[in-house]
Amino acid sequence: MKIAITSKGKDLDSPMDPRFGRAAYILIVDTLNHGVEVLDNSENVNAFKGAGIQAAVTVSDRGAKVLLTGYCGPNAFKTLNAAGIKVANDVTGTVRDAVIAYREGKVSFAESANVEASW
Repeated sequence: MKIAITSKGKDLDSPMDPRFGRAAYILIVDTLNHGVEVLDNSENVNAFKGAGIQAAVTVSDRGAKVLLTGYCGPNAFKTLNAAGIKVANDVTGTVRDAVIAYREGKVSFAESANVEASW
């Protein structure tokens, strides 16, 4: 299964970026074959609005079924939810820490956004 993790860098040892829509990178990790796809999110970092929705579409297009992040706004959350992607907010540490926490069942999935729009 593919999971998406917001990141400040391009590898598993990078710190997580707490922002979803405006994260520097989004790493797509395949939990079956341990592959990592790095998505440069720079187009959305400085977007006037709609960054979360665009990032959600990108994550969905890459086949991720789970998003691990710090904060996810309401529009992005609705888009992810409509795509059937589970969201775990308030995840911290490195990307590797997040993957391990997910594999060990130590993340809680959100029922709603945990930040207001345009955060």
